[in-house]
Amino acid sequence: MTALGVVFRPQLPPERLRDVACAADEAGLEELWLWEDCFLESGIASAAAALAWTRRLRVGIGLLPVPLRNVALTAMEAATLHRLFPQRAIVGVGHGVQDWMAQVGARVDSPLTLLEEYLTALRALLRGERVTVQGRYVRLDDVALDWPPPAAPPVPAGASGPRTLRLSGRAADGTILTAGTAPDAVRRARRLIEEGRAEAGRTDPHRLVVYFHAATGPDARSRLEAELRGWGDAPTADLGAAGDAETVAAAVVRLAQAGADTVVLQPTADEPDPEGFVRFVAEQVRPLVP
Repeated sequence: MTALGVVFRPQLPPERLRDVACAADEAGLEELWLWEDCFLESGIASAAAALAWTRRLRVGIGLLPVPLRNVALTAMEAATLHRLFPQRAIVGVGHGVQDWMAQVGARVDSPLTLLEEYLTALRALLRGERVTVQGRYVRLDDVALDWPPPAAPPVPAGASGPRTLRLSGRAADGTILTAGTAPDAVRRARRLIEEGRAEAGRTDPHRLVVYFHAATGPDARSRLEAELRGWGDAPTADLGAAGDAETVAAAVVRLAQAGADTVVLQPTADEPDPEGFVRFVAEQVRPLVP
């Protein structure tokens, strides 16, 4: 079954999150995803609040930029979320936007090396292991969590280029693809992920999460086209869906057929009714997606 979610865009002020999260929970939406984009809103603080305000909604962070966060701190915060809200938190990590990392003095020479070291250490800590490692970037001396999760949670990684996709297959438990990824690109990403998994001898589940631009309402088409142009993409049907529930659901199904396990609909930055958008997805689109 394809899971369905919606992004809470950090272009909205933090005080809007409660109403959107509660609307999603009440409407039966499966997942609400958050971004830790510089310099907008914190991923961990926002996720903790959204989880506390809701009862059944899963809340994903896609993603925490690893150059900004010591891996032990991320492990502590992720473990706390997983213990407070079992089976409801999804904490993803990734390179981060390199220009932003440079702005805060955190950019590294080899983002791939950092991400692989980070994923290896983070997953071990969340398994309750005691970790000593002296990597190029990640260095831990006899570190273990006092309160690890009862069961090790999956850790997905954001990826786009071929090397990072293979790395995600080797070292992460899932992969997050950005909006603007057409079905053919989803298929290519899945192949590269599987190459990495085969290299590492992994046979465990690996969930593929794909963001997808979507808009509804009377001005949906014009808003979506402007959004795609803002991301530097051509306004094509493969990269976004604008219109009624049938139109959006058909696009979700195409992504699922290409290999997406979860499709997260990304509203435009100027979406006039975020609460209405999550209700539209949960109540109208969800019944049309197998």
